[in-house]
Amino acid sequence: MNEQVKVRKMTIEDIEPVHAIERESFSSPWTKRAFEQELTENKFAYYFIIELGENIVGYCGLWIVFDDAQITNIAVLPQYRGRNLGEKLLSYVMDYAKELQAEQMTLEVRVSNHIAQALYKKLGFEAVGVRKNYYSDNQEDALLMWVKLQ
Repeated sequence: MNEQVKVRKMTIEDIEPVHAIERESFSSPWTKRAFEQELTENKFAYYFIIELGENIVGYCGLWIVFDDAQITNIAVLPQYRGRNLGEKLLSYVMDYAKELQAEQMTLEVRVSNHIAQALYKKLGFEAVGVRKNYYSDNQEDALLMWVKLQ
């Protein structure tokens, strides 16, 4: 991988490629309007993209309320998975949350998504509970994961 990897804040101009990543990554994707609202109306939301060369290949959404950070979504295009881009992106977002004084971070992940769970565990997340029937597309349970940031 000789191309430069860069993480930066997401802008309105990034919605189209981010939405394409969303559609390829999730069975119940968010709408473009949902991303627009997150960027323009949600004062607790922070969104980041990861670029490989000139291409947006992943994104991560974060809400920070007081000292609590919550990952909303994180995804990397399927053809770019396995290159540690998700790890680089999530590490960046965790550091960003720390800078804003977040003390802990949580996320939900499908109980069947063992690859994502392995990444989260590698970065210090621990499973702390299960949200029953969390995913609307198939009522799959979500594993609730947590990490202390400070």
